[in-house]
Amino acid sequence: MNKLQLLLPVGLIGMLMTGCNVHPKMHSAGDTQSPLEVEVFKGEFATVNSFIFSNGQSIVVMDVQRKRYEAKKLLELVKKKDLPVSHILITHGHTDHFTGLALFRDEFPGAKIVVANQAIKADIKAYAMYMDSFGETDVGPVLEPSIKPKSRDNPNGFDYTHSIEVLDADSLTLDGGGTLELTTSYKQTEAPHMTTVYNKDLNALFLSDLGYNQVHHWQGDDISWQDIANWRAELLKIKTDYSGRNPSVYPGHGDATNLNLIGAMVQYIDDYRRIVTNAKSHKEAMEAMIELYPDYGEADFFLKYSVLNHVKEKY
Repeated sequence: MNKLQLLLPVGLIGMLMTGCNVHPKMHSAGDTQSPLEVEVFKGEFATVNSFIFSNGQSIVVMDVQRKRYEAKKLLELVKKKDLPVSHILITHGHTDHFTGLALFRDEFPGAKIVVANQAIKADIKAYAMYMDSFGETDVGPVLEPSIKPKSRDNPNGFDYTHSIEVLDADSLTLDGGGTLELTTSYKQTEAPHMTTVYNKDLNALFLSDLGYNQVHHWQGDDISWQDIANWRAELLKIKTDYSGRNPSVYPGHGDATNLNLIGAMVQYIDDYRRIVTNAKSHKEAMEAMIELYPDYGEADFFLKYSVLNHVKEKY
C-alpha cells in the first residue's frame, strides 16, 4: 500500500500548546512592517506539519493536514489571529498535505489556493482521484467526503481543476510584506514533485516532505530505490546551497531544527539501504532499523510499509 492509502488515524488527542511554536523575526523601531512570524501546527496524525505565516496584516497557510479533525484544529488556530488569509499554499500532491482544502475554502472564500507549478496541481488532482477510486479497505481510509473530486456523479465534490491556481512566479509575497521564495527544481523523491520554501527575514528553510526529523522516512511502495537515491542527492545539494546562510530548518514531519538534519537524513537513508537490502525478512529489517533509531516516530506506519516494499521475503 502507498502513503496515500495508508494515512490512517493513530488516535485523536487535543492540540497542546507545545504543538504550536511561534518564531518571529524582530525589526527595528523605525520599521513600518510588522515582524514576520511563522507558527507550526503539529498534526498528531502521521506527525505532519502545517505552517502559518503572518505579518500582522495578512496570513498565508502552507499545507492543511490529512484528517478533517486535524484541519479543524488548524483552522481554529488561524481564525484566532483575526487576520485575512490571502493564500493557501500546497507544497506537493500527498493527501496528508491537502485534505483540509475544502474546509479552508469554505471558511476563507477570498483566499487563493495555490501551488508552485502545474505539475503539482496535476499531482494533487491525480492523487485525489486515485484515493476516491480506491475506496474503503482494512488498511486504506476512504477519502474525506468534502475533498472527493467533483464530477458528474459527485457534483458537490471539490473542483480541483478550477479551485487551485498555479502561481506565475517562484515566490509568494504576503499582503503587507514578507516574501516566500519557492523552489521546485527537484527530481522525483518522496513525491513526484515537491516545493521547498525559504524566507530571508526569518532565515528559515521549509523542506516540506524532503525533510523528516526523528521520524522514519516514508519509503513505501510508491518510492523506488531511484527515488531514494534522488532524495539523498537533493538533500546534499540543499545543504551545499544553504550552508552559507545557516537557516532554521522546518521539515514536513518532525520538529524544527538546523542544517544538521541533512546529515542525519543521509545517514538514515544509507542505514536503511544497507539493512533492508541484506535482511532476509521484514521482521529482521524492522528490528534492525528500530534498534538503530529507537526514538524515531511512525515505526508502525512509515517504517513498516517501507520495509514491506523493499524487503522481498522468499517463501
